[in-house]
Amino acid sequence: MAKERRRAVLELLQRPGNARCADCGAPDPDWASYTLGVFICLSCSGIHRNIPQVSKVKSVRLDAWEEAQVEFMASHGNDAARDAYESKVPPFYYRPTSSDCQLLREQWIRAKYERLEFTHPEKQEPYSAGYREGSLWKRGRDNGQFLSRKFVLTEREGSLKYFNRNDAKEPKAVMKIEHLNATFQPAKIGHPHGLQITYLKDNSTRNIFVYHEDGKLVPKLSRNYLKEGYMEKTGPKQTEGFRKRWFTMDDRRLMYFKDPLDAFARGEVFIGSRESGYTVLDGLPPSTQGHHWPHGITIVTPERRFLLACETESEQRAWMEAFRKVVDRPMLPQEYAVEAHFKHKP
Repeated sequence: MAKERRRAVLELLQRPGNARCADCGAPDPDWASYTLGVFICLSCSGIHRNIPQVSKVKSVRLDAWEEAQVEFMASHGNDAARDAYESKVPPFYYRPTSSDCQLLREQWIRAKYERLEFTHPEKQEPYSAGYREGSLWKRGRDNGQFLSRKFVLTEREGSLKYFNRNDAKEPKAVMKIEHLNATFQPAKIGHPHGLQITYLKDNSTRNIFVYHEDGKLVPKLSRNYLKEGYMEKTGPKQTEGFRKRWFTMDDRRLMYFKDPLDAFARGEVFIGSRESGYTVLDGLPPSTQGHHWPHGITIVTPERRFLLACETESEQRAWMEAFRKVVDRPMLPQEYAVEAHFKHKP
């Protein structure tokens, strides 16, 4: 009888919507919340265990199932839960994926099931009103020390501002949301709630690094970086030696830094579409010298070639995949203006 009930639960995984985790989209979920009626992955099941007043979990394959629990799962499922718990998600709210950090997934799961923010909009956090003010710990550009700074997010002005003092009248920086990207970076910053904010300042990319002690960070997130990591690069004449740099791929902007926590990029490369004369090649020209890492990549733009080298073949493949996704995608009208800026950049 127990085996039959377990088999019945396994069969429910074949129904539409149940083949991926209800919370992060990971394939082949092996766990279920038998109080919410959703199938979830192992990683998300750990978060559900932290809200036992709302969600109780079981292994689909290993735990014993009662008849009533099987019937509850059969009458609910991921699609039904999505309709119930995600009916009023704000359009700007970032829906995490399986590749996102635990903090981001935890805030999403708690907002959905514990706080019922997307069922009852009146329960949503203050950011939904278009204005939020609070303190974040910001890393100093020169000394690396984290100090508390006031941040103000205002949707009406379309900006995120920060102030060096709580009583300061003028902000230290104003970041336009349309040019801002924010990603969770706990490993890079050394704090589980670490956030990297990238924005344009005087047509150059600037990074600031912040964290919040309870994880309620600036919620208006945009997108994840396509790829980050170390590569070697040489200069425009391609006669200098290769130097190790930290690279960040943010949509069509490839930026490189001497250190992952640098405030300003040492340089940027715009990567357009294939139709506009951009190509990514496996390997380096035969005459190339001076690189220590063996796995080369050549980025061809209408103006010049950029020569890069990766330490491992797997890193090279990952970077090639990221570059090709961008090159294979047609450019949007507004991206031609960004390209023109790069062409006229000194």
